[in-house]
Amino acid sequence: MSLREERAAGFAPSAAASPAPGGLFGLDWLNRDLLWLFVLRVLRSFAQGFLGIITPLYIAILGYDAIHLGILFAVAAVVSAMISGAIGILADRFGRKTFLVLISLLMGVGGVMFALTRSFVLIVVAAALGSIGRGGALGGAAWGPFYPAAQALIAEQTTDARRTTVFGALAFAGVTSAALGSLLAAAPHLLQHLFAVPVLEGYRALFLLTGPFGVAMALAVIPVRELHSASGRPARVANDPTSGGAGAPESDRRLAFGISARSWSLIWRFMVTNATNGAAIGMLGPFVVYWFYRRFDVTSSELAQLFFVLNLVSAIPYLMAGRIALMFGSVRSVVVTRAISTVLLFVVVLMPTFVLAAAVYTLRMVFNVLSIPVRQSYLMGVIEPAERASAAGLASVPSQVTSAVGPYLAGYFMQNFTLGLPLEFAAAMQALNTLLYWLFFRNIYPPEELSSPGAGG
Repeated sequence: MSLREERAAGFAPSAAASPAPGGLFGLDWLNRDLLWLFVLRVLRSFAQGFLGIITPLYIAILGYDAIHLGILFAVAAVVSAMISGAIGILADRFGRKTFLVLISLLMGVGGVMFALTRSFVLIVVAAALGSIGRGGALGGAAWGPFYPAAQALIAEQTTDARRTTVFGALAFAGVTSAALGSLLAAAPHLLQHLFAVPVLEGYRALFLLTGPFGVAMALAVIPVRELHSASGRPARVANDPTSGGAGAPESDRRLAFGISARSWSLIWRFMVTNATNGAAIGMLGPFVVYWFYRRFDVTSSELAQLFFVLNLVSAIPYLMAGRIALMFGSVRSVVVTRAISTVLLFVVVLMPTFVLAAAVYTLRMVFNVLSIPVRQSYLMGVIEPAERASAAGLASVPSQVTSAVGPYLAGYFMQNFTLGLPLEFAAAMQALNTLLYWLFFRNIYPPEELSSPGAGG
């Protein structure tokens, strides 16, 4: 019986019944629907690759300062939080594809609006609707407001044992594509040098290019076959006192938004940890680019080269995420890699030259990115399949809210205190996030780790 037939029958293969993940570059898990989701990811990440670099620089060239940049991304984060939460709840009820198509088109519209106006108010509206520049120049591994619907749609296309491998491969494709996209950020200066085209017009051309990308992303979603109507099994969560342990009957109680009590007992933990992570993301995001720009007086061409290398180097660990999570446990893998990346982020601010700062930040990204697909897969593993989009959407809301406050504070800190303060604050928030993640989830295992509980961390 195929995976699709098994899910239609109301169950999915258990970890024990699923084949172990193939080799590092094995693609035996790739099916037609995942292939189209890969196309969606590649298109979005390619556009994000150049948008994440040019957006803060474009705002600066228009004459707006760091506080304006903070306001822009704060508003965009608030709107993104509302969109993510709403999509998460609605996608489980009305299907996930529809919302992926809608957000793709909104991204295209936002990019075109950016290109056609100098009004700060309209630019804020465009950034909010299109999630333009959200996640910064290293946003290739993130989905933005796509997150709840995309994460649930991906999880239902694979087995428990392959889930983290799939999320890692998708992140690899996204980051690699973002690396190529980041090279386009050098186009405005190249056009100025070769054809005397004003840099501002070069930036606008790139924003206009976002329109066709949005349409292409929407078209890529349409062929995906959604299995959401087959409302899967309850999540198998071991050693969790709030869920009654493995084998406990699913609770009949449905709380807010129609989500089971067992899922809520996990969602609130993700909400708390994501809140601290969001505070760090808000302080970094576009301000990493801005910090390099102001601290070392580098051009967009130099930044394009840096983030091209950063994206390529940080893409490699994604291919190892699935195997590492199975070897050491999802929670332990997240905690160790995040702890190392946090220490390195503190060190970045102390570097005296652009080359040294770039080298340390690159090393920091290698450890940081390993945790991203593991965290995404872990959430899908411990939540009931029928509630995955809702859980992803609700769990991401605190992150979106705190990341909305972060940009304004980062701009204020840079303008009135020290340039590196936002990075130091982000490192402190990531340290807190690492501690909370360990305390909340060290005894909760996804299905693929139940046969060896010690791996769970």
